[in-house]
Amino acid sequence: MLALILPLAARAQISLSTAVTLAEKSSPTVRSAAAGVQQARAGLSQSTDVYYPSFSLGSSVGPPPYGFPLGNPDIYDVDAQSLVFSFAQRDYTRAARASLRAAILNLKDAQQQVALDVALDYVELDHDLKEIAALDQEKDDADDLVQIEQQRVATGVDPRASQLQAELTAAQVDEKRIHLQDDADEMRQRISHLTGLPGDGLETMGTSIPPIPTSSSISDGQLQDRNLGLAAQYADAESKFYTAFGDQRQNHRPSIGFGLKYQRFAKFQNFQEYYHNFQQNNISAGIQVTIPIFDRSLKAKAKTSAADAARAEAQADQSQSQLSEATLQMRHSILELTAQQRVTEIQDEISEDQLKSVESELVNGSGSPTAPSATPIQAQQARIEERERYEDMLDANFALMKVELNLLRATGQITSWVQSSLK
Repeated sequence: MLALILPLAARAQISLSTAVTLAEKSSPTVRSAAAGVQQARAGLSQSTDVYYPSFSLGSSVGPPPYGFPLGNPDIYDVDAQSLVFSFAQRDYTRAARASLRAAILNLKDAQQQVALDVALDYVELDHDLKEIAALDQEKDDADDLVQIEQQRVATGVDPRASQLQAELTAAQVDEKRIHLQDDADEMRQRISHLTGLPGDGLETMGTSIPPIPTSSSISDGQLQDRNLGLAAQYADAESKFYTAFGDQRQNHRPSIGFGLKYQRFAKFQNFQEYYHNFQQNNISAGIQVTIPIFDRSLKAKAKTSAADAARAEAQADQSQSQLSEATLQMRHSILELTAQQRVTEIQDEISEDQLKSVESELVNGSGSPTAPSATPIQAQQARIEERERYEDMLDANFALMKVELNLLRATGQITSWVQSSLK
């Protein structure tokens, strides 16, 4: 009983949605993008907080001076400053908002990429486990065929080549199973790294993989809204354009600031002996207007910002063209792989019918006195053939699903596809 219970306890099943949720929480890319959102929020707050007064408290108290006082005898002073109006600041605030929008889109795009990575590994592990189970059945049939051929060769019925051919089939099954087992272990390790779960004995739940939705044609203009990474690039370009506008409007345009200062002077520093109108409480307030008349550095900064914005927009346009080409290529691949999938399904159905026919003849005979009945060798070969066609169908389904998942990622539907497994 312990020998049976311990291996079962070592296995751990996890659904696709749970794996994606755990991966999004532990992904360094997602955590980095979340930090980028916090940074962008702080940047927006910094851009708008310049209109709020900033207060500072200071003191320059010292011993009484020798001779004529040289500094302010303040016990403490309070300063308050704020920006009242600036042509450039409005554009800087818009740039900060666009930068925050780009950061949020980058975060969602990172989450979608993690969902794709987990989904591809999860689907491949599920495919490997199903094919390994089919290979185990095929290996039993191949071993039975080897035993039959050994007996027939020993009695002189079949030549040695028939036994070698059966052994070759069994060896090929072993080779393919080892390859799939290695791939399954690799997928377990990758899912373990993504989710933080132990990879040993990790099993999939095939029922948690939802069907792929029917893909609809999406224009290049819609890709900018559907693909969050592309949308983030355009939002970043928009932010850079607003920054360039703000840098340009710093030239030859006034900015208005407000200032307030209160000082409490000390009497023990002999100021009253030299100033007849000395008083302890002093306050001043005013408006400061600044008009840049000539500043080559501001002009150079505006040109640099404009070039940076133009480059960001060009890179976003290039990404859109590449995404459009990749999407079209994936749609064509899906058409070809769908046709190939249908071929493997038909071949699997044919092999199942042939196996049923051979097994029926093996039990009941051919039904005709002149036609020979099926032999055990033919039955084993039919079983092996049926398993091979089934494995071909699994391979075709997996190849098609990989391309479909990448298309869902390109069109921004991968997250909704994962969430559909919960319904």
